[in-house]
Amino acid sequence: MPKKTGRSADPASPPEPKKSASLTLIDVARVAGVSPMTVSRALSRPDLVSEQTREKVMTAVRKTGYVPNMLAGSLASNKSRLVAIFLPTIANSIFADTVQALMDRLTQAGYQTLLGLTGYDAEQEEKLLEAVLGRRPDGIVLTGTLHTESSRTRLAQAGIPVVEAWDLSEDPIDMLVGFSHEKVGEATARHLLSKGYKRFSIVSIGDPRGLRRCNSLIAELKQHGIDTVPMQVLAPPATLQVGREGLAGLLDRGVATDVVVCSSDTVAQGVLAEAASRGLRVPEDLAVMGFGDLSSAAQVHPALSTVKVDGNRIGLQVAQALLDRFNAPGDSARPVRVDTGFTLIDRAST
Repeated sequence: MPKKTGRSADPASPPEPKKSASLTLIDVARVAGVSPMTVSRALSRPDLVSEQTREKVMTAVRKTGYVPNMLAGSLASNKSRLVAIFLPTIANSIFADTVQALMDRLTQAGYQTLLGLTGYDAEQEEKLLEAVLGRRPDGIVLTGTLHTESSRTRLAQAGIPVVEAWDLSEDPIDMLVGFSHEKVGEATARHLLSKGYKRFSIVSIGDPRGLRRCNSLIAELKQHGIDTVPMQVLAPPATLQVGREGLAGLLDRGVATDVVVCSSDTVAQGVLAEAASRGLRVPEDLAVMGFGDLSSAAQVHPALSTVKVDGNRIGLQVAQALLDRFNAPGDSARPVRVDTGFTLIDRAST
């Protein structure tokens, strides 16, 4: 008798499941109990179907192991459904609310996101753009408005919707959603002057936007007769160590200061730690001002005065600007400039 091999030919045995590569939308639709068109919409444009229908389709996808061919869909529609987001860093959470809101809204609308880290370096941003543009993303989100001329030229020629976030500019590439760093610096100076501070100093990382805030603060103080503002600028990213080293550098230089203005809450918390280690009372001996209003700012001791930026709103506005452009490409001539503003938060550290 010949030796049997493989699975039994017993007609009662269940058929082998299809391999993912051979599965089609029709197979998923049959399991979900909906039409193939509905499956296609649920996978590519989930915002167009109900939550109940979307869940039925995703349950069928998980059950069958179906893997959609996004490349084929993008070739057919000339859309990649990909948005590239460039951030300076993920080493601290100052951009977390913006990125979370942006990604959640784009995902809800059926878009995937790709993160790139620039390290506060315009040249690195240019290299990332060169790599990403070949993938033909539907949109690009840049943090800030400082770019190389090559980057600006390539983005203009690419014809891809671009949003510059966390900044405002008189010469945008395309769309803008953010706030004025210059106004933050000016408002911070006026606020601290109104509280009676006269001897100012600064601890900052070499972030172009942070330095613009600092320079605007210095210019505003000069208008009020304060000509000398010692600065300690350290290499990014912003860390507690940077804050500690920044304050130590100022004090070791013999700088006499009443208030230290910091480029971020993370740096400011490092300043608080260094002040405590040297027996300095905050704010009696030294006041400290941050930027960003991180979730930890109100919890440190003493609670940190800071500048609140609505990162969640920025993320949602960026997503909406992109989605509006995707849905109505002809509106590209209409300028988009959203000023999300900022709020000064007074706490115990000043």
